[in-house]
Amino acid sequence: MKTLVIAEHDNQQLNAVTQNAVTAAAGLQGEVDILVAGENVAAVAEQAAGVSGVGTVLVADAEQYAAQLAEELAPLVVEQVQSGGYQALVAPSSTFGKNLTPRVAALLDVAQVSDVIEVKGVGSYVRPIYAGNVMLTVESAEPVQVLTVRPTAFDAAEQTGSAEIRSVEATAAVGVSTLVGRELSKSDRPELGSAEVVVSGGRGLGDGDKYREVLEPLADRLGAALGASRAAVDAGFVPNDYQVGQTGKIVAPQLYLAVGISGAIQHLAGMSDSKVIVAINKDPDAPIFQVADYGLEGDLFELVPELTQQLA
Repeated sequence: MKTLVIAEHDNQQLNAVTQNAVTAAAGLQGEVDILVAGENVAAVAEQAAGVSGVGTVLVADAEQYAAQLAEELAPLVVEQVQSGGYQALVAPSSTFGKNLTPRVAALLDVAQVSDVIEVKGVGSYVRPIYAGNVMLTVESAEPVQVLTVRPTAFDAAEQTGSAEIRSVEATAAVGVSTLVGRELSKSDRPELGSAEVVVSGGRGLGDGDKYREVLEPLADRLGAALGASRAAVDAGFVPNDYQVGQTGKIVAPQLYLAVGISGAIQHLAGMSDSKVIVAINKDPDAPIFQVADYGLEGDLFELVPELTQQLA
């Protein structure tokens, strides 16, 4: 089976989730290629060529792909799938992947399988439903398997490959959408989705100033990424890209610290695969304690600074 993986990038750096997608694609037992579409993406193509298990890197370099708009990318992906004889298409289950693949599936007239966490074989996949409370095995007999895969469920492919890089012709610009601008949170901390340690705060912190005052010193000590519950994001404590949960980012760090988070099922769906979970909450009946490996019951405004001081 020939599988095409869609590379996620910013025209300069290959996003690490692409390597997780390659590992998932390898489970389909066949040839794996990567499509890199963007503008001035030679550096990204070189990085993609180094991903172990990749046979060919297809590069579509054109102005209309610079903003990574799904409306522009979808016709290109369909063209490559059809002309290249690919029987499967794989993309990370990220904002980028979730935006692009439904358009591609519709144009190919096939049903998509989303948020795959295990590839049992061609046409057989496991995905979570009911906020991760049930694992469902999905059977698909579509002529082209269109999948989004949860990056945290697959190990990242190593950078030991030497794939061939080949240019492909760009499709005509669609021109139905335009990127007006992007507002990105810049930080020296690790990226939330791939961090080894995550410190998350909830509504129990009270406000954004307390969030930063209490959690940032702890995150600095641990070299951790900062996250938040949806309640904290909705209350304006932090930007949307901090959100962990069913409608936010899915994380699976080595250590996850949940501070002032009650543990709603939507939040647990985004972090329950963490290797070690530590919860700090004053409510002994908070649901977060049911999934935590370690729990501290008490006032977070006392416990977190004390913990930070002990780590100094």
